[in-house]
Amino acid sequence: MWLRISCALTFDITVPTPFILMLRPRSGAQQWIALEEYRISPTVDVFEFTDHYGNLCQRLLAPPGTFSIRTSADVRTADYVDQAPGADFVEIQYLPDAVLNYLLPSRYCESDRFNEMATSITAGLQPGYDQVAKIESWLRETIEYIPGSNDFQLSAIEVNYKQSGVCRDLAHLGIALCRSLSIPARMVVGYLCDLKPMDMHAWFEAYVGGRWYTFDATQTGLKGGYVAVGFGRDAADVAVYNQFGPAVYPYEQEIKVERITQDI
Repeated sequence: MWLRISCALTFDITVPTPFILMLRPRSGAQQWIALEEYRISPTVDVFEFTDHYGNLCQRLLAPPGTFSIRTSADVRTADYVDQAPGADFVEIQYLPDAVLNYLLPSRYCESDRFNEMATSITAGLQPGYDQVAKIESWLRETIEYIPGSNDFQLSAIEVNYKQSGVCRDLAHLGIALCRSLSIPARMVVGYLCDLKPMDMHAWFEAYVGGRWYTFDATQTGLKGGYVAVGFGRDAADVAVYNQFGPAVYPYEQEIKVERITQDI
C-alpha cells in the first residue's frame, strides 16, 4: 500500500537550544521512500549523520522564538506483516555481528531479570518465532494497553509491575522477555496506518529464522501499514527528538497517516 506520513512539531524556544532529530524514514526491505519533504522554520544549518543503528539523524541549533519542524513522505509499505510460524531460533554463534547488541540488557529492557518468566510463558514451544508469537499474545492478554496513559518512559520491570502502559511500554517488556531467551529483539518507532488515536507508534522486532520480524501487542491481526523511522535497543535510542538545555515541549503536534489511492 501507499501511505503519506507527516509530522508537524512547533516549539517556543527561549534560549538557543541544540536538537537531535530522528524524523526521516529510510528505504529498506519492508518500505520504499518515494518522495520526501523536510521543512524547518526559521531556516537554520542542519547536519545529518547516521547513528550506530543506521538511523538518519539531524542535528541543529534552534534559535529563540517560534521554531517549527514539518516532515512528510510518500511511502510504499507492505499490505500485510510477514509472519513465519516455526521459524528457527538462530544460535548465538551464527548471528550477524550487527545483531549481537540486541541480545544484551539495556536501560529500559532488563532482560537479565526475566528468564524464569519468559521460560514459563513459552513452555513447550519450539525455540524461535513461536516463542516470540506467544510472548506477543501474552502481552496482549495480560498488559492493558492505554494510549496516552503516561508521558515518561517505563522499564520492562515497571511495566510488568504496573500491568498497563502505552505502546513503547509493551514493546519494552516484549523485548526483555525475548532477550532473556537469547532471541535478539529491538525497539522500532514510526507510523501505523489507522492507529487510533493517531500518534507516533512503537513496536518491536525479533530476529529469528535469519531475519527480523514485526511484533506488536497493541494490535490484533497485525495488518500492514507500518512505516519504521528509528531502530534501537529501547526507547532511549529512538526518540524522534532530543533537546539539550532548559526543557522544551511542542505546544503543537500533529501526526498524520493517509492512504494514497493510486500509485505515484
